[in-house]
Amino acid sequence: MFRGNTVMSGYYKDENATREALAGGWYRSGDLAVRHSDGYIQLKDRSKDIIISGGENISTIEVESVLFNHPAVLDAAVVGRPDEYWGETPCAFVTLKDGSHATAEEIIRFCREKLPHFMAPRTVVFDDLPKTSTGKTQKFILREKAKAMGASRDRAGANFEGTELFR
Repeated sequence: MFRGNTVMSGYYKDENATREALAGGWYRSGDLAVRHSDGYIQLKDRSKDIIISGGENISTIEVESVLFNHPAVLDAAVVGRPDEYWGETPCAFVTLKDGSHATAEEIIRFCREKLPHFMAPRTVVFDDLPKTSTGKTQKFILREKAKAMGASRDRAGANFEGTELFR
């Protein structure tokens, strides 16, 4: 939460969002952070982007940072996909670099080598990411796409047989 003369006065033509964000005179950004013992503040994710899978909180930013390190990945975004057993599971939307090739299984295996197993995507969608005119990824559109896929049913998530590929 922030307060001061550098904080915006409201959202353009959206009184409800302004009232909600500026309740009590404090701006609620929706950012989640950790303050370390040395006073350093580390932003972890947006509260609306956190994926809750089997009671575990998954930061989409952490998963995306691993995806960006894959040699074939140009762009990536992660959102929660409904899951009948876990509640939600990570769903990665990936744009590959020109001339590069990777399968969903390769992407998932790469993530599982670098992240706790529960944080690795269970679904990989290869497509261009929707962007605003300023280049920001429109995650709300990706959330809608993930929801439209329906709930996944991969109870164990230990193998690739339950992995789904969407193009």
